[in-house]
Amino acid sequence: MPPAFLAVDWGTTNRRCYAIDADGGVIATDRDARGILSVPAGGFPAEVAAMRDRFGDVPVLCAGMVGSTRGWVEAPYVACPATLADLAASLIWAEPGRTAIVPGVKDDAPDVMRGEEVQLLGAVAAGLAPSDALLCQPGTHSKWAMIANGAITGFRTAMTGELFALLRDRSLLTDFMTGPVDDGPAFHDGLALADRGTPLTSLFGERAGAVLGRNAAADVAARVSGLLIGSDVRERSLAPGATVHILAEPGLAALYAAAVRHAGGTPVAVDSHAAFLAGITAIWRLAA
Repeated sequence: MPPAFLAVDWGTTNRRCYAIDADGGVIATDRDARGILSVPAGGFPAEVAAMRDRFGDVPVLCAGMVGSTRGWVEAPYVACPATLADLAASLIWAEPGRTAIVPGVKDDAPDVMRGEEVQLLGAVAAGLAPSDALLCQPGTHSKWAMIANGAITGFRTAMTGELFALLRDRSLLTDFMTGPVDDGPAFHDGLALADRGTPLTSLFGERAGAVLGRNAAADVAARVSGLLIGSDVRERSLAPGATVHILAEPGLAALYAAAVRHAGGTPVAVDSHAAFLAGITAIWRLAA
């Protein structure tokens, strides 16, 4: 049997396509590096046609940066508070009746997101997080979303992952940030550095410590990661015992969980892929 529709999580550098049946089950999936920056001007219709050739000639529902000013068709942001029903009611049809794009969400902070809203609200729809919760979606730009009555009521974004990548690849610390990053002693040293509340000074201290031989160069990457993630979590001013639902791949989720525990909170891991599937399927059904 052919799928009911294709769901595409279409980011800046990567893309994942799911063929989903009428019951919300995944028939097939594929992930590649055909993010929006890899698609030439005017090339999106051909990309979607290729997906249909592979998985079935059915409607397509896209989410993520494909709806940005750099994507296929701009899908205007939905304002907080935002629900799955709000997203479904605001779909933009790039190909009428054939291909739709989920809008992003905006906050008056100001702040914006594209793609994360599907996972965040999908986690609630799937019962992976309660209808009143604090959700964290770590990544290049980490999202912290407040959910109330099943709606995104507000959120904040931190450039945690992007800063780490810049420091690792294009900074005075580059020569020293070659070691692994895991939930070990060096990472926890970085969490302790974050408690000082002076991340900019502490970052240069990492170079000085390595140059003077006071710190092992192999530990710098993990300690810087701990400093940045710890600072990200520290900004949330978590109440003692506060529960944080974390949507991320296992490795990154473990680092954020360690930082949440260090800050006195209680981390709960959420399957981000299951959350996306629940969210995108709910939007599809609501829009039908």
